[in-house]
Amino acid sequence: MAFQILQGPSVNEALSGIFGSISLTAWICLLLPQLITNFKTKSADGLSMGFLAIWLLGDLANLSGALVTGLAPTAMVLACYFCICDLILITQCSYYNICSARRNRRQRTASTAAAGPEREPLLRRRSSSGLPSSHIRHSRHEESSLDPIKRALTGEDETPNSSPWLSNTLSILAIYIVGAAGWFVSYRIGAWDSPDGATVPDTSSPAGIGGQVLGWTSALCYLCARVPQIAKNYKEKSCEGLALLFFLFSLSGNLMYGLSVFAYSQEPKYLLKAIPWFLGSLGTIVEDCIIFYQFRIYAPKRDSQDGATNGLAHESI
Repeated sequence: MAFQILQGPSVNEALSGIFGSISLTAWICLLLPQLITNFKTKSADGLSMGFLAIWLLGDLANLSGALVTGLAPTAMVLACYFCICDLILITQCSYYNICSARRNRRQRTASTAAAGPEREPLLRRRSSSGLPSSHIRHSRHEESSLDPIKRALTGEDETPNSSPWLSNTLSILAIYIVGAAGWFVSYRIGAWDSPDGATVPDTSSPAGIGGQVLGWTSALCYLCARVPQIAKNYKEKSCEGLALLFFLFSLSGNLMYGLSVFAYSQEPKYLLKAIPWFLGSLGTIVEDCIIFYQFRIYAPKRDSQDGATNGLAHESI
C-alpha cells in the first residue's frame, strides 16, 4: 500500500509533503494551549505584544515571499495559516489587556475614593500597580493554581503525582502521527497535486528578487520576534502565563517546516532561494530552546513552597 501511494510523487515530494503535513498539524494546534491558558486566567500578561507583532510581520512577509518565489505547496499553505493564527492570538491578547487595564483603573479609582487623605499615600504604595508584573500575575493565578488542565498546559504542575512532561510528549507524538496520516489521506484525494505548467521565477527576475527580499525580511522578523519575550521573561524572572506546550508545538512546526522545504528539492538554485526560510524556521529553534531554559530556571521551587507551608502550619499550632 505504501509503495503504491509513493508511486505518484517522487520520494522528495512525498517527504516534503509528510514533513509539511506534520508542521501544518503542529501549527493548527499551536494556539490551543496558550488560548486556554489566557482564557482560564483571563489575562495575557505573560505574553509580550512585541513578540506577537514582530511575529505577525514575519508571517506576512513569509506569505508574500512564498507566493512570489514559488516554494513548495506546503510552504504556501503554512504561510497563509500562520497569519490567521497570529491574528487570533493577537486579538485575544489585546482583548484581555484592555479588560485588565480597565479593571486596574476602576480599582485605583475605588481605592482613591474610599481612602482618606492621610491613608492615600500608603494605599498607593501598596497598590498592585506598583508591583512587578510577575507578582501581579502570581496573585491572579493563586485561585486557580490547582487546576490540572491549566497547569499541565503551562508546564507548571509541580505536584509529585503529575507528569506534565509525559503529557506534553504524548501531545507531540500525536501531532507527528496525525500529521503523517493526514498527508497520506490528503494525497489519496489529490489535495497535494501540483498544477500543470507551474513555473518558478528566476532569481534575476523582478519576481525572484522581490521574493528573496521578502524572504530575508521574514527571516529577520522571525529571528527577532522572540527577543522581546525572552527579555520580558528575564526581566520579571518568570514564565508564568506562558504555555510550555505552545513553544513545544512551535519548535515542532518550525523543524518540520524547514525539513519540508529542504526535502522538496536539493538543487543548489532552489536551496539558495530557500535560505531565508531555513534561517527563519530553524533559527527560531535556538531561541525556543532559550525559552525552555527560562521555563526551567524560573519554575516555582517546590521545596521552598513546602517549607513556607510547613512554617505557617507550625506558627498556627
